[in-house]
Amino acid sequence: MKSDLFASENLAQPSAAPGMTLQNAKSVKYTVNGEMLARQGSMVAFRGNLQFERKGQGIGGMLKRAVTGEGLPLMSVRGQGEAWFAHQAGYCFVIDLSTLLRIVAGIDTPSEGRITGRPRRTAYVPERFPAALPLTASAYLTHMGRVHGLRRTQAADRAARWLERFGAAAYAQTPLAELSKGSSQKVAVAQALLAEPGLLVLDEAWTGLDAPARAELDRAVAERTAAGGTVVFVDHDPERLAGAAEAHHRVEGAALVPVRAPAEAAGAGPRVRIEAAGPPGAEPPPGLAAAPALGGGLLLTVPAARSDAVLRDLLTAPEPWHIRAVEELP
Repeated sequence: MKSDLFASENLAQPSAAPGMTLQNAKSVKYTVNGEMLARQGSMVAFRGNLQFERKGQGIGGMLKRAVTGEGLPLMSVRGQGEAWFAHQAGYCFVIDLSTLLRIVAGIDTPSEGRITGRPRRTAYVPERFPAALPLTASAYLTHMGRVHGLRRTQAADRAARWLERFGAAAYAQTPLAELSKGSSQKVAVAQALLAEPGLLVLDEAWTGLDAPARAELDRAVAERTAAGGTVVFVDHDPERLAGAAEAHHRVEGAALVPVRAPAEAAGAGPRVRIEAAGPPGAEPPPGLAAAPALGGGLLLTVPAARSDAVLRDLLTAPEPWHIRAVEELP
């Protein structure tokens, strides 16, 4: 097989760590150590001990797509080795959305270009909160309030108020390292809201929150924008803040491309029914049509465009739901 991909100037040495890198302008290399998912038909070469399996559209496939957030036809690549991927001779870019958001928030500096118009007071909720800090939740929030320029008493009062709003007041004196993932996420969101920022940047901030806390974050976003602030967020649920966002974008190549709002693009559309059983007292994601299922649990009816996001919410909840069946409705 002759291809520029295997020209001497493009040959790559075996990688020591798993992950994705650019092979050249029109292909990427993925070092596999276990399992990864790729678009069907995109693999152009591989070396090592790898096995490939087409992912169907059954329940297992839908659950896999829900966990990854991927909506394209997929194949599974398992084993140890390296695989090369390309798609219709298009240019390839490796983009970290979290890096993009950190640049927007002013935490990282772009290697090219510049950011203008950023408000003086900016706050950021990271995708992964560094919970292993030697502080209690209240002490950490008070400290962050001081960093934002608040007086100590003002910072302490706002810390208590936001912990109360997110249902975490009982954990105010708990060390961060002892908090659950959901409670840590509540603290992460609270620290960003303490100082009423002019720009609020949210990186998957709803993930890990329980239903009441997600609703409270929705209200907090509405309060910020009503006060004249700007909120930039990334979320896997296409209906997050439906009707509230003024602009929607997706990453395409190395650019942000404007897209229609999910509600405009989806219309009535096909629907999916999910039969699921949650832990005692658990509430399903808000805004869904729910009915009791035979034998317990719930039947959730959702737009097909949102089904992957709903499945991910259920499967990655602090106490995960059990998915019994997924059915595409006629």
